[in-house]
Amino acid sequence: MAGSFVTVACPDCENEQTLFEKASSEVSCAVCGHTLARPTGGKAAIEGEVTDVVEAR
Repeated sequence: MAGSFVTVACPDCENEQTLFEKASSEVSCAVCGHTLARPTGGKAAIEGEVTDVVEAR
């Protein structure tokens, strides 16, 4: 499998946002701007609680 999408809760404002687990660029919260994911060359370093995993078919 190439990768999955995950729903992450922002640690600052509790906004939930769906992002790709292998993000190749920094992902910020759409509400407060807190960094939710940083690229690492593989799976992204996620800063927040993963609340759901959406498997790709």
